[in-house]
Amino acid sequence: MSSLTSKIQALGAAVISWMQNLGKAIIFTATATLLIFTPPFRGRRIIEHLYFIGVLSILVVSLTAFFTGMVLGLQGYYTLSKFGSEGLLGSVVALSLIRELGPVLAALMVTGRAGSAVAANLGAMRISEQIDALDTMDIDPIKFLVAPRIAAAVIAVPLLTAIFDIVGIIGGYISGVVMLGVSPGIYISGMISSTRMNDIASGLIKPVFFGFVIASVSCYRGYFCDQLKAGVKGSAGVSLATTSSVVIASVIILILDYILTAFLL
Repeated sequence: MSSLTSKIQALGAAVISWMQNLGKAIIFTATATLLIFTPPFRGRRIIEHLYFIGVLSILVVSLTAFFTGMVLGLQGYYTLSKFGSEGLLGSVVALSLIRELGPVLAALMVTGRAGSAVAANLGAMRISEQIDALDTMDIDPIKFLVAPRIAAAVIAVPLLTAIFDIVGIIGGYISGVVMLGVSPGIYISGMISSTRMNDIASGLIKPVFFGFVIASVSCYRGYFCDQLKAGVKGSAGVSLATTSSVVIASVIILILDYILTAFLL
């Protein structure tokens, strides 16, 4: 009986700890979001993080998009050819990229490249007491460090998604038209005729939420890297924050993608 009681107590303690951490994360994110719209506005800081999160992610996003489009063109062609519907290849590639693969894969690439770096950077600042130094100088560290990163990610991820879509469609064109012989006119006309404005809107609304998730999770894990796990401090805490930020943000993105898809269909 005592063993069962101890297990129930341990479970209750774990649930309470999880709820406390969730509440702390929500308050942290809400505070940072409100501070984006509170003067003084730090436009220069936002531009700096736009460059880091957006511009420096273009290469990895473009490479991923190009080969994703090529695979879609190849797989789509062989699937559609079984039904004599090769002319629908442009529609399949465009809609798959614009509505689903573009937003999700672009967000996952940004999470791996920029999200992990944000968590590591803030974690390093935490263990080197730079964040405490900002407090000492009466500078709000959340407004100075976190708010500009969230604003930059919300702007950058939709733009990267648009690049992903365009490059992916080009990859599908090369795979389907140049390599497999689908008529270029049919590919392009099918793509244009099947794509509606609501498809494009859906594909650009999702990345706004994904960018917010990437920045808020990465900033939170890095900012509190010394409190994530009992006994884990210093560089070990930074490592844990970096790894966990990528995992948590990626999982939330996939869950959120399903929820948004259900509402936007």
